Amino acid sequence: MRIGALSRRTGVSTRLLRYYEEQGLLHPLRRPSGYREYDEEDVRAVESIRTLLGAGLSTRTIAELLPCTVNEGQGPVPACAGMLPDLQRERERIDSAVADLLAARTALDAVIAATPLPPAGGAGDEAGGDESDGCLVAAPGGTSGGTAPR
Repeated sequence: MRIGALSRRTGVSTRLLRYYEEQGLLHPLRRPSGYREYDEEDVRAVESIRTLLGAGLSTRTIAELLPCTVNEGQGPVPACAGMLPDLQRERERIDSAVADLLAARTALDAVIAATPLPPAGGAGDEAGGDESDGCLVAAPGGTSGGTAPR
């Protein structure tokens, strides 16, 4: 099958399929005309690539792991024990990223909790004609003693 058919079968754009090839993840046959020729193994490879990307792995890591996986239509299954250290390393990297995101959320929660509530009637009340947002700090380069224009 040609790249358009593979794209329709997998739901992956032709541009992304070419990118996977550039990254060494797909290895289509080339016809004398230069057209790429894909088969059912490539359909399963794309499904595996999408699953591994969804698991947070980079294309570089997937290029290393993909030859050691088997996909009989149920998703990629490790076929060699040597993959385990790489998979555990990737899980630790993801755990670290999750911890960083949780810390960022905690810091944002503290900022939100310290932010004063708008006055009754809401900031920028249309009827009042006041354009300020209730901020009592002058904008950088502005004058002190008033609200910062927005």
